[in-house]
Amino acid sequence: MSDATAEVRNGREPARDRGGPPHGVPPLIRPPRLRKGARVRLVAPCSPIPPAQLDAAVEILTDWGLCVELAPHVRERHPRLPYLAGEDSTRAMDLQEAWCAPGVDAIFCVRGGDGAHRTVDLLDFDAMRAAPAKVLIGFSDITALHEAFAVELGVATVHGPVVGSKYFVGDSKAQRELHTTLFSPERRMVLTSPGAHALVPGRAEGVTFGGNLSLLNDGLATPHSRLSAAGGILVLEDINEDVARLDRMLTHLIRTGWMDGVTGIVLGTWTDCPPDLGTIADLMRDRLERLDVPVLWGLEFGHCAAQLTIPLGVPAVLDTKTATVELTVPGLA
Repeated sequence: MSDATAEVRNGREPARDRGGPPHGVPPLIRPPRLRKGARVRLVAPCSPIPPAQLDAAVEILTDWGLCVELAPHVRERHPRLPYLAGEDSTRAMDLQEAWCAPGVDAIFCVRGGDGAHRTVDLLDFDAMRAAPAKVLIGFSDITALHEAFAVELGVATVHGPVVGSKYFVGDSKAQRELHTTLFSPERRMVLTSPGAHALVPGRAEGVTFGGNLSLLNDGLATPHSRLSAAGGILVLEDINEDVARLDRMLTHLIRTGWMDGVTGIVLGTWTDCPPDLGTIADLMRDRLERLDVPVLWGLEFGHCAAQLTIPLGVPAVLDTKTATVELTVPGLA
């Protein structure tokens, strides 16, 4: 059976012909959960990682009972552009080989930062479609990979800490959140935070997707990005963006029609986004209230300590009355 035939039988048009779901966000293929002894590979598709952070991440994951492998170029730096972990070609090669390698069960991204869109453009998605689904974990710049893997591979992914950063190393709560999602996903069906509350009240059903606002905005109308937010519960967060720039990005997504048909919106953390969280909340209400969908403020995912892990590409119910996102099925199979 061809890849195109398989996708049609799963209720999707072939990704290479459509460039994203035109009439909604279908539930995606959920990779298997992890078990002790699983082989995992660490890759650096974006910015370089400090060696000590990488060594600490390997130690933690090994203590989880995982067989940890390092991608061949994970420690490299770009010879001219210091914000990139090696050449575009080697970053893409490491990611693609990890996805296609028999017996590798999960891919942990060690850092976000910059460069994910450059990496995505060099991936051979035809070759990657032939490989079984496996878990991809990361956030921030990894949003570009979450989107591409959903659109091109039809695979659910995991919005969770990049393991070579302070958002994982030294953060025991974030580690527990990620471990539970990966090993016992049926125990992480209801996502909430103590301060979460309705920005726009309501209840909605849809498929979780999204991540970093800047990356979604930068990916608009580019290859490997979805055409529309229709049918999805959109999760959004960002860091180091002032309120005026956040306004421009949200307005851009709204004016293009990309936000048409979104069923609900979940807002995470806005770390170091001036002038203050109250103004950011006012902006979000001003821009998003007109969409007439429920908006939940204050779910603690993204660039924060003790961040929640959020499975992407799975059906869920957003309820602002209970301040929860409840997954209909576990994030991993």
